Amino acid sequence: MKKFLILISILFPVLIYAQKKKAGPPTTFDLLIGTYTKGKSKGIYVYRFYAEKGRLEYLNQIDGVDNPSYLTVASNNKFVYAVNENGKLGEVSAFKFDARQGKLEFINKQSSLGADPCYIAVDEDQKNAFIANYSSGTIAVLPINKDGSLGNGIQSMHDDGHGVNKERQEAAHVHTAVLSPDEKYVLYTDLGTDKLHVTRYKAGKESPLTDAKPPFVSVTPGDGPRHLVFSNDKKHVYLITEMGSNVYVYDYDNGKLKEKQKISFLPAGFKGQTAGAAVHLSPDGKFLYASNRLETNNITAFAINEETGELTQVDQVSSFGKNPRDFAIDPNGNFLIVANQDSDSIFIYRINKATGKLALMQGMLEIGNPVCLKFTAAE
Repeated sequence: MKKFLILISILFPVLIYAQKKKAGPPTTFDLLIGTYTKGKSKGIYVYRFYAEKGRLEYLNQIDGVDNPSYLTVASNNKFVYAVNENGKLGEVSAFKFDARQGKLEFINKQSSLGADPCYIAVDEDQKNAFIANYSSGTIAVLPINKDGSLGNGIQSMHDDGHGVNKERQEAAHVHTAVLSPDEKYVLYTDLGTDKLHVTRYKAGKESPLTDAKPPFVSVTPGDGPRHLVFSNDKKHVYLITEMGSNVYVYDYDNGKLKEKQKISFLPAGFKGQTAGAAVHLSPDGKFLYASNRLETNNITAFAINEETGELTQVDQVSSFGKNPRDFAIDPNGNFLIVANQDSDSIFIYRINKATGKLALMQGMLEIGNPVCLKFTAAE
């Protein structure tokens, strides 16, 4: 009996170690692809992503979805929400999501309370959805029901201002609506007025959003704010501009923003047409990536100073297509996938996790007008 107990005492730590070693990071994810349906695309596509080799495999799709140009996945992974960017009568659609099969099932559709919705976010408790309506320059709030369906809109906010560019900034043009990490605030960008707005969020209120104090910060006139992300330590906000192709770095503290750095992500000496598009952080928070369109068509990588949050450019590579409107980094931080809207192409890059630099992998995925990429867990 003693020999048996001794043997167990020797083997037990080995078994625990083996189980821990086997667990490791997830090896598969679902990749949801939102599109414009004016060309080859018919709706939303779902691919299985194999994280060890950076390989994509088709799973499913849902057709008949009008211009699902931006998607978000609920925190419980059971629902997906999409804007329908279709002009003055903007709408938002809700879907059930079966992560194992990559299957989407339509639930319902509601007005976005504005024109050309281009961004949607959902809070952690799935109480409300926040929609940026580009053409009407409004941010809207839609409640979410327990079955995942969307209710009628309950709030809309609008700025009556304009910017210096008479063609692009004749009125407000809201581009994003991003929840702060603690979900006490929603920040939204306005390309038309060169403002980054800050609103306080209280989920149970009849009007959940109210202006913070101060209610906004401004960027250089004509820069055109577009997308933003929070740093992993929650101390900084990184805002990219569409018209100026700059990254603004802000110190962030409980709804307050203080500009710290402004850095271009244009090629050195570039004088042509440009349009900043997407911005994302590596999962470890060490690097920031930004995409640029029109005559640039590239991805720029920045290293993030751990102490100050400031940026230093470390790489810039071609997107190998036209208008890289969006890209995504896999949750393990090994691969970056870019969607080229006007060349119907998706490419995969391997990320050097030590330097942040990108190396193009062989192969191309062809999908009509891909404009939004979202990773989520494959169950």
